[in-house]
Amino acid sequence: MIPFVRELAFEYGRPDQVSPLIRRIIARNPGPFTYTGTGVYIVGHGEVAVIDPGPDLPEHFEALKAALAGERVTHVLVTHHHLDHSPLAHPLAEAFGAKVHGLPAPAPHVNDAPALEEGADDRFRPDVELADGDVVSGPGWTLEAITTPGHTSNHVCFALREENALFSGDHIMGWSTTVITPPDGNMGDYFASLEKVKARGFETLWPTHGAPVRDVAPFIDAYVAHRRAREAQILEALGAGFSQIKTMVPSLYAAVDPRLHPAAAHSVLAHLIQLVAEGRVVADGEPGLETVYRLA
Repeated sequence: MIPFVRELAFEYGRPDQVSPLIRRIIARNPGPFTYTGTGVYIVGHGEVAVIDPGPDLPEHFEALKAALAGERVTHVLVTHHHLDHSPLAHPLAEAFGAKVHGLPAPAPHVNDAPALEEGADDRFRPDVELADGDVVSGPGWTLEAITTPGHTSNHVCFALREENALFSGDHIMGWSTTVITPPDGNMGDYFASLEKVKARGFETLWPTHGAPVRDVAPFIDAYVAHRRAREAQILEALGAGFSQIKTMVPSLYAAVDPRLHPAAAHSVLAHLIQLVAEGRVVADGEPGLETVYRLA
């Protein structure tokens, strides 16, 4: 069972000093995919980096500008291109004379993906494209880019070396599991990225939504175990005669908010694509939400 961390003390728009080098401001965009809202991180003092500026909401933009008054923003960093993370990146960078760092949004896919509430900022393009291991720094802080595809193909986490901490975006969240939405989301990549993060031995994870994760390795182990258990449930459902995703989801996700069932269907699809690739499941045609599946 995943030891979720759901307690979070905050007020919308209030900058809270959450560690010696980190301040957090939460945007007022709560929802089933964003929990209490987007947590924007300011790293450093005087000359700072801002991570995941969040949605383009006037009230939120004003709160960020007020929190940053008198400081120089040297870097705006974006974990990925979803609408709760990236839209304010360029307006904030332009307001403070900074550049946006991250990876560009992939080409939009025309498919049967559900209309996820968080949505995608398909036009997102950073000023500076990051590669795995790239470093940006300022007075007293150093941030390393760690590419973590899975939730999206362009997802990047940022390691704060001085505190052995990781800004984990949506890759690992304390309050919930992560949605994997094919074709951009990829379950095989996600498993590999989880192992990549675990191997670094971080002391704290700061997700963009929700509270920090302090007991990192056991939490990641539980995240992986949950996915493997879901994989086993899907195989069991196929063995019991369920052959389509739409018949599996209501029982597999009976305890989950029904508003999340369309996203859950895509997580099941992500598992099935991986199982087909591994030769453990056979699909009648291209794997999709309406495809018929059976055990190999």
